[in-house]
Amino acid sequence: MASAAKRFDRPSEDPVSNILKWVLLAVAIGTFGLMGWATSATYQASPPQPDRFVAADGTVLMTAADIAAGKAGFQKADLMDYGSLYGMGSYYGEDYTASILVSLAKSTRYDIAMASLGREFEQLGEDQQAAVTAAMQRAMQGIDLTKSEAALPDSVANAFLAVRDEVANSLRTANPSAGWTPAYSLDPEGARQTADFLVFSAITTVARRPGVSWSWTENWPFEPLVGNTPTLNTFRWTWISFCFTFFAFGAVLFIYEFFLNKLDEGQIDPVLSEFRPLTRSQRRIGKYFVMVALLLLVQIAAGTIMAHSYYDRTSFYGIAVNDVFPFNFLRAVHIQAPILWIGLSWIGAALFLAPAMAGGHEAKGQPFLVDTLFWATLLIIAGALIGNYYGIMGSIDRYWFWFGNQGLSYIELGRFWQIGFFAGLLLWSLLVMRALWPSGPLWWRAAGEFWSGRIRLEHLIWASTINVAVLYAFGMIPLTGIEKSFTLTDFWRWWVVHLWVEQSFEFFASCMSAYLLMAVGLVSRMLAERAVYFELILIFLGGVIGTGHHLYWVGGPSMWVPMGSMFSFIEVLPLVLLIIEAMNQYLLIKAHHEFKYRLAYTYVIGAAFWNFVGAGVFGGGTLNAPLINYYEHGTFLTLNHAHTALFGAFGLLAIGLIYFCLRYAAADRSPFNEKIGLIAFWLYNAGLVLWIALNFFPIGWSQLDAAFEHGFAYARSNAFYSQTLLWQWLRLPGDVLFALGALLMAWDFIVKLRPLFWQAVERTEPAPRAEPAE
Repeated sequence: MASAAKRFDRPSEDPVSNILKWVLLAVAIGTFGLMGWATSATYQASPPQPDRFVAADGTVLMTAADIAAGKAGFQKADLMDYGSLYGMGSYYGEDYTASILVSLAKSTRYDIAMASLGREFEQLGEDQQAAVTAAMQRAMQGIDLTKSEAALPDSVANAFLAVRDEVANSLRTANPSAGWTPAYSLDPEGARQTADFLVFSAITTVARRPGVSWSWTENWPFEPLVGNTPTLNTFRWTWISFCFTFFAFGAVLFIYEFFLNKLDEGQIDPVLSEFRPLTRSQRRIGKYFVMVALLLLVQIAAGTIMAHSYYDRTSFYGIAVNDVFPFNFLRAVHIQAPILWIGLSWIGAALFLAPAMAGGHEAKGQPFLVDTLFWATLLIIAGALIGNYYGIMGSIDRYWFWFGNQGLSYIELGRFWQIGFFAGLLLWSLLVMRALWPSGPLWWRAAGEFWSGRIRLEHLIWASTINVAVLYAFGMIPLTGIEKSFTLTDFWRWWVVHLWVEQSFEFFASCMSAYLLMAVGLVSRMLAERAVYFELILIFLGGVIGTGHHLYWVGGPSMWVPMGSMFSFIEVLPLVLLIIEAMNQYLLIKAHHEFKYRLAYTYVIGAAFWNFVGAGVFGGGTLNAPLINYYEHGTFLTLNHAHTALFGAFGLLAIGLIYFCLRYAAADRSPFNEKIGLIAFWLYNAGLVLWIALNFFPIGWSQLDAAFEHGFAYARSNAFYSQTLLWQWLRLPGDVLFALGALLMAWDFIVKLRPLFWQAVERTEPAPRAEPAE
């Protein structure tokens, strides 16, 4: 394999890249080392669970075992996909911590008024009401969670019993007006313990940490009734973070202009500029892309029903859908589907493009392994979705954690399916390595090149696949059971959800985008590698420690506010570079009238735009500021960020990679029709814009106002949502355009795949066999 071995010979060393790659290594080690220290701090400072809660007379109200069993019930019933806890989860139902906190406060206040003054609170004068409210705040804030036996004042104990029984009853009682179907998987004892867990979680938001004046959740949620207002920490780091960001912007733009944005005098390495015969494994990738289209349509179908539920909670145009498919199951499908189809698109694209990068050579047994990975992945997807449904409906009882619904937003799949998905990611990484370096000797040579520091874009692409696989494993801590603390559970959940998107996905996306730009001959390898090194430095800085902005209010230590805000703001910086590069790419493409990948790059450039807008402007640039996030957390403005960032950035890039593969496969054999793909692209973009203008912004801003004026519990109540019905209905135009774009895209995939992968026409010669490296 002389040609493949020759491609290992590195061009002349670039001094700028040499510096950047070692800075990248130091940053990668440093950021994950800092996360290791922060992990230890989070374990030490998370809300403790007393052995038991007792009333003043010694009556045991609940135990640590009840709380742990209740957390399992919370996950088993998938309550996180109906409402939220600490603002984490679905925005359809109540936030349990906020609503239960208000119920506890009002019940405690009532009991104090009756015990001390003999009258209901509403019958008291203004001064008396103020005094009773102050007494209620002292009683609730003074609960000491650090003691093995937490004693509750009589007023709080009475409120606890009343609210706990009310919550337990509501979990097993249908409420059509709220779109709530009973928690089928909970028996009466399970419902009571789940209520214990929810009430305990609410207490952590008001009980003060020892030695400070704020609660275990940094005084979140905002609720003046109990004295929860923003802390000095929240104010201070908002101001500091904005200052730091503007300084960082200047530094990044200076470095980019001084070192990276230079006249391109490097060696052009147009690996993919010529169309080679497809290898046997490349011919088998088509089914990956078909599955991508089907999963996107499934996601849209579930999302359409969910969106309708916001403005008609009783039925879907007269059909009682909730009786068959509860809202939490539909949400589980809706938020898992994009992870699956985006992941499948990247898996398929990497497996398709890697043999082309290797000069058209293929490792022995690669076609069989590509097929095996697909069918195994399909089995896992089917098993996970079916398990989700039967777990929520209570049909999987004893083994719900393994085969049913794990009940954690974005990673709902049971642990058995989760382990299988992790194994699939590892196999994908192995297959990419075998495809990039088809023979055994080249595998070892590639590893040696990587660890000796002679890193090329191909190495980074392979490293990004390992990164995706390894980080997914952290969502399985602890491996065989349920963590007792929701704070720690959510900490590891964000290691998957945030780090995948802001670090792993950005890592893969940056490497692939730069490689494709180089591989079609638009820029030199030197400039492509410089840009990737610099972007990855910023991605590691912002994406790893930036995980902290999800942990401000979930019960972790206060240090997450400065760490999360400072590093979260950095997340915007690589996105600025991406949008600059996207504009440069556009100019390069315009200058090449015969450029053959215009459709693919239209999606790639669109992804760069929405990455900057959705993840940057709507995310790191605004919502991650602590003071803004304190009021905005858990509102429609977060939905706005999630939709525009996940689909706009990574969804469009995934589709662009597929169109790149389809264009390469079509070669010069027949005209490549771009019209349908372009129409779908603009329908997607129109749908996103309409969602923002007619749904997310009008509801999100009014919800932010409601949270600021009346407290977070009200902002997430049916009373608030009932005032937004017009804007809820106006989600429909964007849904229609978006769904039409997906249907056109699916049809376009099928049309383009039929002659290329399902019929043996023209390219029927066997794939070249791998030869030993020289």
